[in-house]
Amino acid sequence: MSTLAAQHAEVLGAAAPRAAPPWRALGTLAVLVLAAHTLVLRTSPKQFGPALDPSPARARAFVTRSIEMPPSAEVSTPPPLAAKPVTKNILKEKEAVAQESRAQSAIDSVAPQVPESARANEPDASASADSVPDPTAASDTADTAMAAASAAGAAVVPPAGPSQTPVTAMALPASALLEYKAVGSAKGLNYYANSQLDWHNAGSTYDARMTVSALFIGSRTLTSSGQASAEGLAPTRFSDKYKTEVAAHFEPEKGQITFSANTPSVPWIKGVQDRVSVFLQLGGMLAGNPAGFPVGSTISMYTVGPRDADTWTFLVEAEEKITLPYGELSTLRLSRQPKREYDQKVEIWYAPSLGYLPVRNKITQHNGDFVDQQLTAVSKS
Repeated sequence: MSTLAAQHAEVLGAAAPRAAPPWRALGTLAVLVLAAHTLVLRTSPKQFGPALDPSPARARAFVTRSIEMPPSAEVSTPPPLAAKPVTKNILKEKEAVAQESRAQSAIDSVAPQVPESARANEPDASASADSVPDPTAASDTADTAMAAASAAGAAVVPPAGPSQTPVTAMALPASALLEYKAVGSAKGLNYYANSQLDWHNAGSTYDARMTVSALFIGSRTLTSSGQASAEGLAPTRFSDKYKTEVAAHFEPEKGQITFSANTPSVPWIKGVQDRVSVFLQLGGMLAGNPAGFPVGSTISMYTVGPRDADTWTFLVEAEEKITLPYGELSTLRLSRQPKREYDQKVEIWYAPSLGYLPVRNKITQHNGDFVDQQLTAVSKS
């Protein structure tokens, strides 16, 4: 009995709680543990984590490298944007087109190309004397075309050399002032102008002046002056004046004809005419010897312009009765037929009743453009 009680008392004693340690001892233990951890971390950093970079302030080298791009296809340039249409003044455009048509007459007296619509409108600032076409431009155009044909290898016929029909008799008309009404067409546009031929026959000398003018446009004057004799006219000076003046000078003593336009000189031959005197010289030859030039015969004249010269050959066509603003007249028609592609056709009607004065002349270009000058009045000059 006593033994069982003793064992029971021992078991109860083991299960009873022990006294708690004092708080000061616990605090001391915690401080010791923290100190130990701190010491370990400071003295052995490599064992517990990466070491700090000993040179953080040192700048690292900046390294670059080139990357070669593979060749790419050429970038095509986009087509240009279409031009925006511009609205133009129709009247001005028609005038410009007409002015570009260079219908040169045998005497360089082509009237300015003025559309019919311009006659019914007020003057335009652009329609000034600057719009008068250059009467020598038709021959310039022909020269350009011939040069282009030569460059292309095509056969080119050069201008004919000096040639002259001898004068058998001469009867120059008395001084007179002839007025004409000019009508024409240039690139489908009709135009109108006035012109006059002022002819002075002083016996041993002469002066002839052809003036062409149009409303709002201006005028151009062609002048011939020189000697007159039993063999007809011998020009000494021919001029074409519009804004500035260009002239041809006849120098028989030197055997040449020179030009103020700095173009090469050409030979002088006896009987040579200019683009004004040729009209009166032809009339004088017909009046002096009517039977000497029957229908079908020809008359050749070496004819000088302000920049060049060429032989013009006229065919005596037929006697015709024509009606002009002046009235009905019996005439003899002569014509210069084109020899080359860009030559003009020139037709002249002479009136025996008026001393073989030219009462009508018509000049037709190779493209169909023409100018037709018809007599309206004759008076003493």
